[in-house]
Amino acid sequence: MPARGLPEQLSQHFPASSSAARATSNGGAGLERAPASQEDLGAERGMTDDIFDTSYHEKEGPKPARRYVWRNIVLMSLLHAGALYGLWLAPAAKPLTMAWGFLCFLLSALGVTAGAHRLWSHRSYKASLPLRVFLAFANSMAFQNDIYEWARDHRVHHKFSETNADPHNATRGFFFSHIGWLLVRKHPDVLEKGSKLELADLKADKVVMFQRRFYKPSVVVMCFLLPTLVPWCCWGESLCNSFFLPAILRYVLVLNASWLVNSAAHMFGNRPYDRTINPRENRLVTLGALGEGFHNYHHTFPYDYATSEFGWHYNFTTAFIDLMCLLGLASDRKKVSREVVLARKIRTGDGSHKTG
Repeated sequence: MPARGLPEQLSQHFPASSSAARATSNGGAGLERAPASQEDLGAERGMTDDIFDTSYHEKEGPKPARRYVWRNIVLMSLLHAGALYGLWLAPAAKPLTMAWGFLCFLLSALGVTAGAHRLWSHRSYKASLPLRVFLAFANSMAFQNDIYEWARDHRVHHKFSETNADPHNATRGFFFSHIGWLLVRKHPDVLEKGSKLELADLKADKVVMFQRRFYKPSVVVMCFLLPTLVPWCCWGESLCNSFFLPAILRYVLVLNASWLVNSAAHMFGNRPYDRTINPRENRLVTLGALGEGFHNYHHTFPYDYATSEFGWHYNFTTAFIDLMCLLGLASDRKKVSREVVLARKIRTGDGSHKTG
């Protein structure tokens, strides 16, 4: 979910001075206005690792050789072949199996969007222990690396967006930013910059570290066994359908929905908030990724829990977080004021907000 490495980007995250951006709270489960400075924001969230760093410069000399990870190439090829077979099986599956597969899609996607992304990568809201445990299990169902690694790489992506230190640098092309970055060894700059992040908040979270410790068995159970066994045992679906639909096809759909945020949402769409960066507003990605396609907004205001100024509009993840707040399981949602958003549109946007 990156942006172009331009000096102007530092201002994208915080207006130089704006009383409208001061933190205000409406109680334990209330919304908070974003702090007015990077220092205030760091105090509120415990980190500023997702703020773009203008000091990065590409190193001189020959570029490192591209090293393919053949294991990943083979596994991803087999996985997508299995998903195609699942599509062929779908017409013969029971309606309950399809409904279960859709529920598994929502749960695993929320483990990424509401969990690894908005909660643990950006600390844009606070979650109680029961909610953190739920999101950790849902994240294991998504099988996109453990929360610690996912959040670390995502913070590097924001901090060094669209540079060699960005894990899925979109300037290297659609295929690379979509899936290719998983098929080759990481650029040395990604490893170097990632190792320098403090990540103290993640290390202090016992849920995050517990999931990291037991990640492999949790993936086997949550991503593959549970989605397969429920339809097979509960309503007599065939084992083949149970495996290739709620497990394999669902898993591949979640993967590609997430990857489209890194690829399509960095190349196709408008830029109403900051025309100097690559990330775009992409409605199709928003629909598939439960609200993560408002990407120009997100890279402009990475600490906003809604990743959008439009509330629940095409944004299932925001609705979920709001429900959790209503139930007392989440609190302290960070939100950018309308005044700051409008001022930013006028100052650095591409003008598309005037036409809707």
